[in-house]
Amino acid sequence: MPNKFLSDSELAFIEPDKVEIKTDDINLVEQQPSMGSSDSFTPEIIDADTLNQTQKLLDRAIVSAWHAVKSERRPPALTPTRWVWRLAGFYHLCHSTPEIMEKARSRFATTNRQSLAQWAEQKAREEAGHDILALRDIRSMGYQAEAVVKAFYPPAAKALMDYFAQSAEDSDPIDCVGYSYTAERLGTCIGEAYIQKVEALLPPGIKATRCLRVHSAISTTEVQHVKETVAMIAGLTHQERDLVAQACYQAALLRFSPPPEAYITDEEIENVLKPLKL
Repeated sequence: MPNKFLSDSELAFIEPDKVEIKTDDINLVEQQPSMGSSDSFTPEIIDADTLNQTQKLLDRAIVSAWHAVKSERRPPALTPTRWVWRLAGFYHLCHSTPEIMEKARSRFATTNRQSLAQWAEQKAREEAGHDILALRDIRSMGYQAEAVVKAFYPPAAKALMDYFAQSAEDSDPIDCVGYSYTAERLGTCIGEAYIQKVEALLPPGIKATRCLRVHSAISTTEVQHVKETVAMIAGLTHQERDLVAQACYQAALLRFSPPPEAYITDEEIENVLKPLKL
């Protein structure tokens, strides 16, 4: 994902006021209370310099991972067939997130780390239902969605989810914060141009970018989630912030690294998909 965020040493900051969101039926699963509501986590007020320094710490960890991978391997060109494969990955990345965040919340609460527990609780609510968007996208592509995600679990998605799940099981699940920040921060690198590129590859009239849109820069909620997480992390101790940055680096390494095995081919994907057509 080579873009200004990953190539700019000063790491440009997010400007949510300049981001627009397209609606359609995305809002059907985004009815959780906003972070400013009475029953949700509200980070304490942190001065702007601390916020900026905190985001630079996290973003530099992600950029460092990008440069550390230095792989010449590139995934095969995106095709409608490969988009179904990627949608299966989106599903698995979304499906277990609420449950994993709830585990993290419980562990944070046990050690009386209230800001982290409240943050994890809010994350579990925010991410609930996003897997449904991926299923809708797969159905829009003409396939039995539940059967597709049962048949496909892309290795990259599994590696990320294994790391996330293990982080929640640790005695200190703070790596979950770094994983979450990395996922959402990289999501804000996906703009309208890329989404339109994907849509141009799909058959006319097919709407199969619901999940992608929710996790992109055109979603004001995704942009706001990044800002709120930065504010929460800025209120942690120096040691905790360093641990989160280390987790950002590890999560980004997994995100940027090509699979150890060969990329699955379109023909292999199609062979599995043929009997799963609607």
